[in-house]
Amino acid sequence: MDATTVTTWMREIETSVTQERDRLVQLDAAIGDGDHGTNMTRGFAAVVQALSQDQEAPPGRLLILAGRTLVSSVGGASGPLWGSALRSGGRVLGDQATFDGPQLVEVLAAALASVKDLGAASVGDKTMVDALEPAVAALGRTVGEGASLADALEAAAAAAEAGMRSTIPLQARKGRASYLGERSIGHQDPGATSTALMIRALQRAAAASS
Repeated sequence: MDATTVTTWMREIETSVTQERDRLVQLDAAIGDGDHGTNMTRGFAAVVQALSQDQEAPPGRLLILAGRTLVSSVGGASGPLWGSALRSGGRVLGDQATFDGPQLVEVLAAALASVKDLGAASVGDKTMVDALEPAVAALGRTVGEGASLADALEAAAAAAEAGMRSTIPLQARKGRASYLGERSIGHQDPGATSTALMIRALQRAAAASS
């Protein structure tokens, strides 16, 4: 994988969140501000535009640029959280031109650590961590077992989607949804939903690079 993988990933995310914008808005309207779909669509459109202006940067630098762009263009919690996540992941890669499966695990693990540190959330709190942490764990486990990158990313995407669904019966303990108390039960978390979309987008981007 290389810089093209990163730019393809960001384009795939933009496509996914644009297609699912109304659904993300509806999910967020139930337990939040109702702007998650709009924010994610605007943010990743800005990321794709920013990356198109920097064709020579290595993948780590592109992730850092994507993170900075999200912070400056997205309101709510998702901009700072994903902005910090992508910058942390990008710093893992530094200036190297390519990266492999084990390094991708390190990138996503650093992203997860950043999200948990900034948001002070854990699995079970009904946040994006409920999708991201299982995805990172599945990716690390399958890569460590010697699976192909395609199979490992399929496992990661499936784990993210299962984590996303697991938020439905949970009571939110972090973020704006936590203000609703028991009324947050029965709703799928929008941040976990967009996170699952992003991991599935990564799977497609890696497949396009192979």
